[in-house]
Amino acid sequence: MTSKQVEQGVTPEEGYERGLGSRQVQMIAIGGAIGVGLFLKAGANIEKAGPSLILMYALAGVVIFFIMRALGELLLYRPVSGSFADYSREFLGPFFGYFTGWTYWLMWVVTGMAELTAAAIYINYWFPDIPQWVTALVFLVILFGVNLISVKVFGELEFWFSMVKVTALLGMIVIGLGVLTFGFSSAGDTAAVSNLWEFDGFFPNGIGSSLMTLQGVMFAYLAVELVGVTAGESENPEKTLPKAINTLPWRIALFYVGALTIILCVVKWTEFAAGVSPFVEAFAKIGIPAGAAIVNFVVLTAALSSCNSGMYSTGRMLRNLAASGEAPKAFEKLSSTKTPALGIFVSVVFMGIGVVLNYVVPEKAFEYVTSVATGAGIWTWLMILVSHVMYRRAVDAGRLPASPFPAPGGAVCSYIAIAFLLFVTGLIAYDKDSRVSLYVMAVWAVALTIGWFVLKARNPEVTQRREQQELQKVG
Repeated sequence: MTSKQVEQGVTPEEGYERGLGSRQVQMIAIGGAIGVGLFLKAGANIEKAGPSLILMYALAGVVIFFIMRALGELLLYRPVSGSFADYSREFLGPFFGYFTGWTYWLMWVVTGMAELTAAAIYINYWFPDIPQWVTALVFLVILFGVNLISVKVFGELEFWFSMVKVTALLGMIVIGLGVLTFGFSSAGDTAAVSNLWEFDGFFPNGIGSSLMTLQGVMFAYLAVELVGVTAGESENPEKTLPKAINTLPWRIALFYVGALTIILCVVKWTEFAAGVSPFVEAFAKIGIPAGAAIVNFVVLTAALSSCNSGMYSTGRMLRNLAASGEAPKAFEKLSSTKTPALGIFVSVVFMGIGVVLNYVVPEKAFEYVTSVATGAGIWTWLMILVSHVMYRRAVDAGRLPASPFPAPGGAVCSYIAIAFLLFVTGLIAYDKDSRVSLYVMAVWAVALTIGWFVLKARNPEVTQRREQQELQKVG
């Protein structure tokens, strides 16, 4: 808790309605690991890496589990809404809390743009004459209204969005296994486990090309940390959060590694291409009546689910920043329905830039925003890991109590995850197509740093006192 919050007697989660039950938190956690990065972007990654993409998802999945267990230990030490910024503020200093909060807000704003773009692309499957920007705008307005009503409505909508995704993926896996086992449909003639290595091997384009897909794979895992943002509005965070985090390995194994393995066995990797969902392509190949249309509906719900989550998290993060004196105080106010309405509204306005991109450059809009979202997401994950390392040091020194949900491997696994994320950042810098995200992040860093000094100049006594108190906590 920051000094300003102590002085005012408030915490970042004060005033929220604890309206998210165990059922909703669990499904939000499951749905957070299933998004457009898997349903749409996987097509381009299969084209680059072939069957070895399965290994990339598995490798990244291990690192994501390290990140989530580190976050889980922090959440049970002190569960707060807007946790990433708050832990960065406590263990690394006020500037890092400020920087992380605003960067996580940026991540979800641009992710919202990506999801709106993807949703518009999916609608074009049925209505090719409707401009992408029109569809994106309609969805933006509808989801904005949902997020203003109450957290219970958000949670319920997200529950059913996630239920659709989970049920559909399980159905795909079962049908794919049926094709492999019994050979029904036209796809049964060519479906075989040997498709994973027969067409130029498991690494058809070389290990280097496979590693280059890691940046896209990491984008697919964005939002998995969303369960941490729900801490301040969960009915029983001490029970629901550990359960949600501990189920992550099987979700990754089933919905990412398992689903991709089945699809690449049923349809050889050479038949997939960028811009086309491999799941839609696989169902079309199997020849199930209306199968491709059903999958298209599923991936549409995945896009809307992620955008819905983005609106939820950005409003909470802006309120956390306002409570810490790092954003306009107006963002701290809650509406009559106990939602941070102003923060959500401002975030939606910025997400509207995605509507403009869909009007100006519809063919490039998705790639532009996903690369920026990945860069912002990597920063957020790094701050979670570094905060965890600092927390463990404070616990070992006897300055803070131990969490009832310690991460396996302690700080060692966090160090491994940090090294992996830095490696992925190097891959982003190497790839000329995704390098734009680092340019954007550099401009963003400069803008935030300038904003920090302006903040200090306006409130020198408050910021100096906050810095001293926060840094004293970790020695």
